[in-house]
Amino acid sequence: MGGRWLDGGRAAYWAAMSTRVVVPIADGEIPGILWLPASGSGPGIVLVQEIFGLSPYIHRRAADLAALGYVVLAPQVFWRLGAESVPDGPGMLQEGIELVSGIDWPAAVGDVIAAVGWLRGRPEVHGGVGLVGFCFGGGLAYHVAAETQVEALVSYYGSALPGLVDTIPPVQAPSLHHFGAADSFIDAAAVERIRAIVGQAPACEFHVYPGADHAFDNPDFVLYHAEASAQAWDRTVEFLGRILPVG
Repeated sequence: MGGRWLDGGRAAYWAAMSTRVVVPIADGEIPGILWLPASGSGPGIVLVQEIFGLSPYIHRRAADLAALGYVVLAPQVFWRLGAESVPDGPGMLQEGIELVSGIDWPAAVGDVIAAVGWLRGRPEVHGGVGLVGFCFGGGLAYHVAAETQVEALVSYYGSALPGLVDTIPPVQAPSLHHFGAADSFIDAAAVERIRAIVGQAPACEFHVYPGADHAFDNPDFVLYHAEASAQAWDRTVEFLGRILPVG
């Protein structure tokens, strides 16, 4: 599939294959969306949202992963704030930042850990569970992978990583990290410090994309970088196929 988005017909098909679900926890229920592959079963992936929530972009990436043969769960991380997503538009960045500022980080980590356990226990899931996270979700997924067993981690420009990597041990699961060389929110020195720390793990792959800013994979956002998006997605598909194979 490379870096291309699903065409309209396939997107509609995969949207029809998604189901609203809830993940029960001690103090409530985490809403989420579950996508099944055409085969009906496969390895699991918990897809961790960016600051814009369960946006159309996250839906499309979930559909892309399901098309590869994965059972995909996207938990609604903002559920404790009463929000699912931020509307696209000029104010989306500010709205997303405001939501993230209200996040209880330890609770969010616990919620995604619960989502990993719930997905692993589904009858449709076999062969392990991985994490894929974008932006806010890239950092959150990294923290979750440090706290609970997962078979693979893919983190796109994890915005929490500059402060996080100094406080928790490096993730030991095979991991793949993507950063833009022109990231407006995580400067080059911070990216290199992250590389030095996460790279201590034996199975870490790390890529920096020239000319790409933060959120370069999201075509609904002004910082989208088509070349970096395509290259990073190809690497993500190859990594997942190698570490978390389907079939």
